[in-house]
Parts: sequence; C-alpha cells; structure tokens
Amino acid sequence: MFIHEWSCNEVKVWLKSEGFEKYSELLCEKHEVDGDVLLSLTEKDLRNPPLQFKKLSDIKKLWRCLKLLQQKSKIERRVLNGVSHHKSNHIYTTTNNNNHHSDDGRGSSYDETDHSSYIDSDIEVSMRSRGKDVVFLPELNKLFVSFLYATFVSWVTAYMMVLVHERVPDKQKYPPLPDIFLDNVPLIPYAFQLAELCGLSLAIVWLFILFFHKHRMILLRRFFSIASSVFLLRSVTIIVTSLSVPGQHLQCSAMYHSAWQRFVRATEIVSGFGMTLTGVHTCGDYMFSGHTAYLTLFNHLITEYTPSKYYRLHTFSWVLNLFGIFFVLAAHEHYSIDVVIAFYITSRIFLYYHMLANTRCYWYSKRVKIWFPLLSYFECNVPGKIPNEYCWPVTRSDVKRWTQPLYNKNK
Repeated sequence: MFIHEWSCNEVKVWLKSEGFEKYSELLCEKHEVDGDVLLSLTEKDLRNPPLQFKKLSDIKKLWRCLKLLQQKSKIERRVLNGVSHHKSNHIYTTTNNNNHHSDDGRGSSYDETDHSSYIDSDIEVSMRSRGKDVVFLPELNKLFVSFLYATFVSWVTAYMMVLVHERVPDKQKYPPLPDIFLDNVPLIPYAFQLAELCGLSLAIVWLFILFFHKHRMILLRRFFSIASSVFLLRSVTIIVTSLSVPGQHLQCSAMYHSAWQRFVRATEIVSGFGMTLTGVHTCGDYMFSGHTAYLTLFNHLITEYTPSKYYRLHTFSWVLNLFGIFFVLAAHEHYSIDVVIAFYITSRIFLYYHMLANTRCYWYSKRVKIWFPLLSYFECNVPGKIPNEYCWPVTRSDVKRWTQPLYNKNK
C-alpha cells in the first residue's frame, strides 16, 4: 500500500518502527492522522499547538524521518503517473528484476542519499503487490534532445580539431616530448588501423545489443549523453594547450585560410567519424585520445547492458579495449598520458553517471542537480537500474497494426 493510502493503524506501525511509539496516541487517536495527513506535516506543526512536542530532539528526529517519507511518496507518485501514462498511450513496460539489498553494517547514522536505492526497492515491491509493473518509458523527446546534444558536440569537436591542426608546433623546432612508452616501443605503421578495427568490432557488438535490448531508447539516450560530455571536455583540453607531435612520421602541414575551408574540413571529419580508415587524418588533438575514449565507452556499454553470465563476451570486450589502446600507442599517434587520461575520464564519467542514475542519489542533492543538469533531465523518470532484457524491436502485432489500414483500403 502506498503511503498516502495509509490508515491511522498503519501510521501507528510506522511510528513504532521509527521509535516514536509514545506519540502514536497523540497523533493517531487524538488527531486521527492518516497517511495523507502525515505527509503534509511540517516541522512547524510539530513545534506548535495542537501537537506541540516538548523535546527538541524528538522534533528534529521525527521531522527528518518525515522528510524521507515525503521524498519516498514523491517517487511513488512519479512512478504511478508513469504507469497511468503508459496505460493510456500503450507504451511498453517491464518488471525490474534487479533487487536492491540493504547493508546491515551501514551504521546508525541516517544519510538520505544512502537510502535512495532502498526507497526504489520499496516502491517496486509495493507496485508488484498491487499487480503493477515498474515502468521504463522510452521518452522519445529526450532521445531527440540527446541526439541534438551529440550533433552539436560532434561539430564543436571537429571544428576544434581543425583549429588545433593549424596550431601544431613545428616539429623541427619542437621535437616529440620524452615518453616512456614511445621511446621504448618501435613504430608499427599499420597499428592505428588495427586500433580502429578494434573500435569498429566493439561498435558492432554494441549496436547488436542495442538492437535487441528491450529498453534500447534509454540506452541510446545514455550513449549520446555520455559520449557527448566526454568529447565536449576533450574539445576544451585540445584547444587550451598545443603539444608537439608524438612522432617524426606525422605530417601536419595542412593549413586552412578561410572560415569556409575550416567548415568543409570539419564536415569531412564529422562524416568520416574522425577515423583514418575513412581518410580522415588530424594533428594536434593529443590531449586526450578520442580513439581511447570510444574504445573504453563501447567496452563499458557492452559489459553494463549484458548479463554477468556472458563473461566470455565481457572478456572479449576488455581484450579489444586494451589491445586497441596498445595499438594507438604503437602507432605513435598519441602520447602515453593521452590514453591514460582518456581511459580514466571516460570510465569515471560512465560509472558515476550509472551510479547516480541507478541509485537516484541526485533526487536528494541540489548540488548534483546543478552540476549534472542533463543527468537529472534524462533520468528523472527512470525508476531504477535497467534490467537486461531482450526482444525483437518489431513484433508481429506491430506489423499487423501498421499494415491493417493498407489492407482495409485495398479491401
């Protein structure tokens, strides 16, 4: 039963569970406080008549518990609204089978952020008891926003790559910087193509998973959001400092004398996905490695959105990720620090994004909402960790529904 539906007896049970049994008679019997009234109580109500609690410690402790209860009720109402919207618009739903377990050793302190996952679990159990499913809405409007974000960042990154190409220091005057890996591993001319083949292999696996995943729209939205944030940060790092080329074999003599030429070159980079396999070659964008960023992102996406029992696939994904990084260095296209920073930043952004989204910690922190506005916007209606369930993107009923008007017209 949801909190706002509690009777006075259920409010008594809650008060007893929180250690406020001595106030159950005052609240429930004398003033008939039910679930709906309980959610509307404020700290001022506890201090002033007719309740007028005497102890400051009781006022503060009960008010803290009430705030958590009100936040939990808000989540319940959001999920209920999602279920109602789903039923009226025939949006597919799925049951979240990922249970959240509490940690009995978390101590006596009651931190609001730590209890967000327990709240989601309570809602899920409560909804199941009422015969309802946890809803994961596709929200195509947010997918479109994330696509626009990715498109914008792609152009910004490509244009920054054009600008830094013009600023590359003369390698005769500024030779390659000392690097512990590049100085001890000989140049392998075809290694960069091998790195891109590793990336393409991971991309194909990711697209295959995305095609069959039941919540593909949410996954695609997250991919656009995370990749765009990583490469927007990369655009800043490559423009603020220009490093000398990491190898004497690199030719960086191309110059662009007008804004139109820069625009055309940026278009070529975007259309070629920035890969040498498509004929795109750039210089100067060394801090940090874009190829390492994509290798790492695809690897984390594959391991996150496939079941843990697919350990062979996960091992294969990690091998391609690590070999791809090695080939980037063996081609002497980036300094060692470039790939280290790229791997760290990409993996941390991915992990932090999913930690916040899965536990919904941002609901209880204004600071998180301020610093991660896109995460708050994209994930506000996702009720928890996305289950790894798969299905055909188009069912027989979908085909029948689409072809029915044509059949009726011909008939």
